[in-house]
Amino acid sequence: MKRLEPKRGRRSAFTPVHWILFSFLLAIGLGALLLSLPVSRAPGAEPRFSDAVFTAATSVCVTGLVTVPTAFTWSVFGQIVILLLIQIGGLGVITCLAGLMIGIHRRMGLGDRLLLQDAFNLNTLSGIVGFVRRVILGTLAVEGGGALLCMPSLCRRFGARGIWYAVFHAVSAFCNAGIDLFAADSLCSFRDDALFLSATAALIVLGGLGFPVWWDVLGLMKKNRSGRRRRACSLRLQSKLALSATAALLLGGTALFFVFEAKNPATLGSLPFGQKLLGAFFQSVTTRTAGFAALPQEALTPPSVFVSLLLMFIGGSPVGTAGGVKTVTVFVLAATAASSVKNRQDVSVFGRSVSPDTVKKAAAVAATSFAILSLSTLALGAATDCPLADLLYETVSATATVGLTRGLTPTLPEAGKWIVIANMYLGRVGPISLAAAFSLRRESENVVKNPTEPLSVG
Repeated sequence: MKRLEPKRGRRSAFTPVHWILFSFLLAIGLGALLLSLPVSRAPGAEPRFSDAVFTAATSVCVTGLVTVPTAFTWSVFGQIVILLLIQIGGLGVITCLAGLMIGIHRRMGLGDRLLLQDAFNLNTLSGIVGFVRRVILGTLAVEGGGALLCMPSLCRRFGARGIWYAVFHAVSAFCNAGIDLFAADSLCSFRDDALFLSATAALIVLGGLGFPVWWDVLGLMKKNRSGRRRRACSLRLQSKLALSATAALLLGGTALFFVFEAKNPATLGSLPFGQKLLGAFFQSVTTRTAGFAALPQEALTPPSVFVSLLLMFIGGSPVGTAGGVKTVTVFVLAATAASSVKNRQDVSVFGRSVSPDTVKKAAAVAATSFAILSLSTLALGAATDCPLADLLYETVSATATVGLTRGLTPTLPEAGKWIVIANMYLGRVGPISLAAAFSLRRESENVVKNPTEPLSVG
């Protein structure tokens, strides 16, 4: 019987994580085929097949980088396909299929629940069906409210078409996709529209916070059985980290962008104080993997470019629609470094200890993301001839599924397009998922421990 165990291990090598990886590939492939149809093209537009694949990939991976203008290249049918791909990519293919199963009242087996657990990166299977139901209903509710807030501004500019534009924009903003139907300059013409930019920023932040944080905060706002409100300290550690990091990055980013761009005539220099503050805030929000540009990115000062790269690399929070290495990952790594400096054995934040497995996972995510970023930068640099700042902006934006560019995306050669497509895919499915999916190690191998030998680091 012992000799048969390796065979069983090989048969189970196709894990739930593999299904997640291939589901995104399947969605990209189907989307590319639909966008290649003549009915998907706007009159007079002749996009290449690589543009169809790129648009499908940037939609499913909720990135927002586009090689051709969305509004003028794709017909209404094509735009509907893109909208569906964004929604599927934002929630995840597995989540959408699970929602369909729930809708038709089909019972979900253990395998389906394991897929959902890996898709949401959850630690337990308990209540996962109810979690998916709340995610889908909450997403539709927030997107619907966001569309209503965006309609006045868009209907004022585009008439009846503004209703469709508002729906598309709300879904794109909540899913942190950054694809719009307005113009080539993204949201730069809306920088004086406080309501529209504020609604867009709210959608981006809510999508990037992570669904578990939603339920935790909503639970905080409800009365318990005794009629008393829960205290803020009753929030789970995940929520505390996500909210704290999000607030710090948004406020810190706003202050830095305001300082570095307040006298730049090409961005905020010519605006009144209120619009300067709004523009700096929106730049801080959109770099957290949203991709809408209210300021011309190619006109940013070098310090602002550096801050943007940092914010893009960090991204949003886990189990949400945002990309990047995630706020909690960075928080855990910072806490680990602080514990090492203080010569403490455990890593603790907000009075709670962080497990060694979580620290290892955070390190793996950051290291894998950095490796993907480095390799893609080298590859794209070899395929194009552009300044280093533009090159880094493109690769960080693609890896973190942000969607901001300094004008490089529309000029990419064929090889460059495929490099960025691969970059967006790897950034969306997650470095830790890739490492887990293609690891062939057996559990028995973890039992054997090699001798320990001290090393000098730093």
